[in-house]
Amino acid sequence: MLQASTKAGAVDIGGVLDHGPFTAMQKIVVMLSAFAIIMDGFDGQLIGFAIPMIIKEWGITRTAFAPAVAAGLVGMAIGSACAGLVADRIGRRLVLATSVFLFGAATCAIGFAPDVTTIAVLRLIAGLGIGGALPSASTMTAEFTPAHRRTLAVTATIVCYPLGGMLAGLFASSILPVLGWRGLFWIGGALPIAYSLLLLAKLPESPRYLARKAERWAELRTLLARMARPTNADTAFADATEQAAEQRAGFGSLFEPARVRDTLAIWGGFFMVMLATYSAFSWLPTMLAAEGLPVTLASSGLTAYNLGGVVGALGCALAIGRFGSRVALIVCCIGAATSAFLLKGVNIADNTNMLMIGLGIHGMFVNAVQAPMYALCAYVYPTLVRATGTASALSFGRLGAILSSFAGAAVITSGGASAYLSMLGFAMLFALVALGLVKRHIPGKKREEVAPVASRRYA
Repeated sequence: MLQASTKAGAVDIGGVLDHGPFTAMQKIVVMLSAFAIIMDGFDGQLIGFAIPMIIKEWGITRTAFAPAVAAGLVGMAIGSACAGLVADRIGRRLVLATSVFLFGAATCAIGFAPDVTTIAVLRLIAGLGIGGALPSASTMTAEFTPAHRRTLAVTATIVCYPLGGMLAGLFASSILPVLGWRGLFWIGGALPIAYSLLLLAKLPESPRYLARKAERWAELRTLLARMARPTNADTAFADATEQAAEQRAGFGSLFEPARVRDTLAIWGGFFMVMLATYSAFSWLPTMLAAEGLPVTLASSGLTAYNLGGVVGALGCALAIGRFGSRVALIVCCIGAATSAFLLKGVNIADNTNMLMIGLGIHGMFVNAVQAPMYALCAYVYPTLVRATGTASALSFGRLGAILSSFAGAAVITSGGASAYLSMLGFAMLFALVALGLVKRHIPGKKREEVAPVASRRYA
């Protein structure tokens, strides 16, 4: 039976989840959550593959399509900000399933859209689901994974977004020549709709959520038994971590003298990295098509970018464990900027193989910076302000993503591939400066061995 208890005698659900085995049932929950993020990245990036064909079919400019791209990113920002609040009221399971259904249904409806305005409205709705799915899925992963495996599990879940984008590229290259952009959205939307029904049928509710609902403790006891953590029939539950979180400092504490530099630097880093990332997600195939590449080959560019991103994010996470986040993130920022500038020298029409390799390398470095920045936030901010600090940094970063929808179209129109690649390179140079200004970086292995107390101070 479980032994972790609060002072009032109730079992502390946080302590229960942190320890014990990682059972097959828990692994299934993590896999279901991770696949939801694959769907998230899949549908989130379909628009980037479809834009060149839509522009050609409707005879519109890239600038005229920018509001539709921006609408999706605005929806993602709102969805990310609201998902946690709604999940606290109705449960993580229902929010995740609803988010997947919402972006699937809206994506499917885009296939019937008669104009750009309709696409913009539907992308806004889809963005609400796309934005809400990532925090919901990562929360489910964290709450079903023991503490010693949690960081890797959450990182692997986040990496599923570029993995979904990579699959979207392979899917688009096969579907666009046969069924066109409308078929791309019909099928691409139907898949997450079906998956949302599977989530409702198979995904259990979060133990932390159930612990706060006394009327659902019987359900929680059954769930814990399936996780090899049996309890007595009369066991009461509490959540010491959540109780402490209710007393956490407010938004203003992020700007206290000891913390303001790190807060502003991290915000700047997120803004620039997301500007670069979403410029690629939204406009990379369009830029390549404008340079004369066939639509299917242009789509392969974003596929290569996402493939590199998966490798880069996991590789940087391992490097941070060895060398610390300052060295790893700075090296990756330099690699991202350098690869973007070097790509300017590639003749896109004559050297497509070199182009794809270069885009994969660039995507590897950019995503190697973005994914570990969530872990950096968790290290910089102490427990009482960790959620607030991470959410605010991500929200500020979304402004960079929204800016990319207009900047990408304008830069490609005015300066073509050279100007577009310069924008990506300079964005990562600014990210380099911002992340270099962060004072409390995650220490590497050697530093932890020398000063373990200092390393844990801000964890």
